[in-house]
Amino acid sequence: MEIAWRPAVRIICLDRSSRVLLLQWQDPHDGALLWEPPGGGIEAGESPLAAARRELAEETGLDPDRITDTPLIVDRDTVWNGRRFVGQEPFYTAHFDGERPALGATDLMLDEQQNLRGYAWVAREELAGLEGRLEPPALADVIAAIDPSWSPAT
Repeated sequence: MEIAWRPAVRIICLDRSSRVLLLQWQDPHDGALLWEPPGGGIEAGESPLAAARRELAEETGLDPDRITDTPLIVDRDTVWNGRRFVGQEPFYTAHFDGERPALGATDLMLDEQQNLRGYAWVAREELAGLEGRLEPPALADVIAAIDPSWSPAT
């Protein structure tokens, strides 16, 4: 399997009840389902924060001005479309005042449109019941580090 490094960012979006927004993708290579926070690749010449703002708007239609300036750096090791991506990714935070703010992708590329299966505002106790894998696998711990009120369910 090819190992690749791709600079990317993620955004932990939390609603008023501390539900986290996850996107569900279907891997075009093997059909596996993957849940992860919004985000994606950093374009040439783009800062990580600018990429986070662009990705949030494109993938969800949510207000990118809600993103905080300071990220949590997370080690990533994931497989997508037959390639293994490794490296460190900044995880930014965005807090929203309402419960489960409405979503709507605004500018997805064709392959993203084909592979995006849905969105969910997920409470911590619901993580274990999601069909497919979480990315990163320790997502509950990442969210708890960002928002201590969101501790992993016991």
